[in-house]
Amino acid sequence: MRAMSPLPLCLLLWHLRHLALGYLTVSIEPLPPVVVGDAVTLKCNFKTDGKMREIVWYRVTDGGTIKQKIFTFDAMFSTNFSQMENYRKREDLVYQSTVRLPEVRISDNGPYECHVGIYDRATREKVVLASGNVFLNVMAPPTSISVLAADTPAPFSRYQAQNFTLVCVVSGGKPAPLVYFKRDGEPIEATPLPEPPAGTSSWAPRNLLHRDLDDTKVPKSLAADGELGMGNPFPTADPPRGLAAERDAVTENIPETVVSREFPRWVHMAEPIYYFRHTHAPVSDGTVEARATLTWTLNPQIDNEALFSCEVKHPALSMPMQSEVTLVAPKGPKIMMTPTRARVGDTVRILVQGFQNEVFPEPLFTWTRVGSRLLDGSAEHDGKELVLERVPAELNGSMYRCTAQNPLGSTDTHTRLIVFENPNIPRGPEDSNGSLPGHCGFRFVLALTLTVILELT
Repeated sequence: MRAMSPLPLCLLLWHLRHLALGYLTVSIEPLPPVVVGDAVTLKCNFKTDGKMREIVWYRVTDGGTIKQKIFTFDAMFSTNFSQMENYRKREDLVYQSTVRLPEVRISDNGPYECHVGIYDRATREKVVLASGNVFLNVMAPPTSISVLAADTPAPFSRYQAQNFTLVCVVSGGKPAPLVYFKRDGEPIEATPLPEPPAGTSSWAPRNLLHRDLDDTKVPKSLAADGELGMGNPFPTADPPRGLAAERDAVTENIPETVVSREFPRWVHMAEPIYYFRHTHAPVSDGTVEARATLTWTLNPQIDNEALFSCEVKHPALSMPMQSEVTLVAPKGPKIMMTPTRARVGDTVRILVQGFQNEVFPEPLFTWTRVGSRLLDGSAEHDGKELVLERVPAELNGSMYRCTAQNPLGSTDTHTRLIVFENPNIPRGPEDSNGSLPGHCGFRFVLALTLTVILELT
């Protein structure tokens, strides 16, 4: 009798082992990205010729260290599990287990696993296990968008170039949205800037906010030399387009200057150069806050009343999301004084209620008293409201000036304070006009005359 070769024997043993253990493969259908609020069905397909023991779904968190059980099917305690054919037929049967999430949230984002177990053919005390996994990518559309001005409130400068920055803040989105700017409805072609280093508190590109030399401020000595031909004229090279270039402050230490009353040459650029920066930071709720900045050298003549819009594109949005602002200089401040009929000893509040137009960016308010200092002795007061505590009669007829300004322009408005007598406050040695009463003045003159007569005699 011939001995059996080793190779057929190994194949026979493998086949017998396969018959004993059973056959099991598991796969989960991939999912496209879904939007918050959508209903999602996770599908786990498995093929086996054995008898099913259990199906368990897990949600994986913390990088795979924690598995949260979200669904369990135990064949031992269920009578309506899959109508499986007689396993002795040795046919591969396909099954599907589904888990439905009716309204997905950002917190549902992450990997999921499907674990399937079948009984070992040799003994029901052993279970053969297999698993599959899928990643659920949950998107969220941005919930808010706003456009702000960096470094405001800021004053108006007629004779010095100022760099201006718009900041667009987009919150609530996942993943980070695409942000871009438009001017008067037309996309802005901007030069991209690198992201600031980690830990930078401000989103504005401060390293580019330099000041250009104002060639309308020329020292008199240099101007005279140029006129008389006794020296080289003061260099007046055209400043570069775009952001003001950094130069040595030649005239900073020379207080005596000749100032032109016209806008300087830097205002008359044909078209500004814009600089763009886009950054984003994760938020604890799983969303991303995106910020985009647009910086250029401001030209009050052409930028006043210009419409700038920030637009956002996101895969969870069917159309772009936008926010608009119009750059406007302040005009016609509306002043309100309380009380309307001020009396001696009252606390008077003078407040800027608004303007004749919508102003952006936020203006800077400065209060001064015409021809004198304020009641507290200061030369000026910053803020929308000026408070005069316990006004005396001497302030009757005093004039106050409110200067409202932003980088696009400045305006002044005046109001006069009328102070009436207060019957509840007794009059002092002086009346409201600052003169002595008649009888006091007569006694003083009489005493002075008697004193002179006595000295002469």
